[in-house]
Amino acid sequence: MRIFILAVTAIASLFSTLESRADIVIGFEELSLAPNSFYNGNSGVGTNTNGWSSGGVHFGNSYNSSFGGFWNGFSYSNVINTTTPGFTNQYASFAPAGPGAGAGGSQNYAVAYSGSHAFFNLPSNTLLSSVSLANTTYAALSMQTGDSFAKKFGGVSGNDPDFFRVSLSGFDGLNGTGNSIGSVTVNLADFTFADNSQDFILSNWLTVDLSSIASSRSVSLSFASSDVGAFGINTPTYVAFDNLTITAVPEPSSFALLGIAGTGIALWRRRRCKANSRRVSEGPTS
Repeated sequence: MRIFILAVTAIASLFSTLESRADIVIGFEELSLAPNSFYNGNSGVGTNTNGWSSGGVHFGNSYNSSFGGFWNGFSYSNVINTTTPGFTNQYASFAPAGPGAGAGGSQNYAVAYSGSHAFFNLPSNTLLSSVSLANTTYAALSMQTGDSFAKKFGGVSGNDPDFFRVSLSGFDGLNGTGNSIGSVTVNLADFTFADNSQDFILSNWLTVDLSSIASSRSVSLSFASSDVGAFGINTPTYVAFDNLTITAVPEPSSFALLGIAGTGIALWRRRRCKANSRRVSEGPTS
């Protein structure tokens, strides 16, 4: 009986842990920023490829003080500006601002720019769940009106089948390496509809389901656009990024405990069956 009680207690404890576990939302709110500012990897020491972390997730970043401070990968920001076009406004989300420009009106959010460091690494024993994405003001206004590098989406007639997409590709290794887990592609603008009234440039935060690449250890970002020139995509390859949601999974030792508990119950049942059989074979006592 003691074995049975211990086994049931172990199973109850494990399932209590599973039921009580909560999603972890990485919203960048703990990162310190002055009002209307950003961090793009510039730590004041020139070249910096260390990246940065939030909520246990590591975000790739490469900053080079040459060429006016070139960077790629992930920055973080609290800039509120949905009206200023051009490169000088590359750190603002295009979503309507509440108290802040992040998802749900939060203050901080991340901005990803295409390049070799546009990836993030996930803690072990976690599963990807979802993320919120939005256009940046730089990309959105470029698609709305065109600029010196990129075309107006839809063209003069409005009938050009333009598109702008970001793909989140999962891998079983860190830094966007290893075996492919799969990918999730999101339309940040889509003018490919036969009915032009359905054409859109994403102008709010969109929650994206990442369960199809839940087991990824890292995720890299890449972009595609219908507006391509001799040097690649003309559309500014940026996306705003917030509320990355992951779920902790039990350590392997927890499942080992479940196995031990199951063995304990099986052993208890075997002993009980043997005891019952012995009573039957011996017959009733006088």
